[in-house]
Amino acid sequence: MKRLIRMAGIVYFLITVCFVAAALALIGIAVYIGYQSVALNGFNASGAQGVIESIGLIAVAVVAMDIAQTIAEEEIIRKAHVSGPTRVRRFLSRFMVVIVVALAIEGMVATFKALHENLADLQQSASLIAAVGILLAGWGIFIHLNRSAEELEPETMKQAKQEDAKLE
Repeated sequence: MKRLIRMAGIVYFLITVCFVAAALALIGIAVYIGYQSVALNGFNASGAQGVIESIGLIAVAVVAMDIAQTIAEEEIIRKAHVSGPTRVRRFLSRFMVVIVVALAIEGMVATFKALHENLADLQQSASLIAAVGILLAGWGIFIHLNRSAEELEPETMKQAKQEDAKLE
């Protein structure tokens, strides 16, 4: 069993490395697209569009980096098991913050693109922004309901705080 746990740690490490590599590649692509857009189009609406698309790629890179950080902290450093309500809330909240922000940025990029290229696409970007609102509302409900569960198990909060000491 110890070998299996050790192997899982190695797999989590490799997954973390892959997420970091993907994020770095996305950042490089975003810089290239932004630079090419301004170099070819100048400082006008077309150049701005390329830069805004670069921002969307960087947002996805931030999501990849945060996932890598979360996996490294939760699975490699802390070796935490997502079983108690406190741990579940903290684990999901880390992902939700980044996903909601990234989707909101993508919605703004899509809106800008639709306004300047094809107004028919505006409905799709509005749907994406509405989905971000629904995600936020669902996340808020989850946190509210989870808080009640945390109060029933105060020892899990204490254990989670002790695990946090491993990161200091």
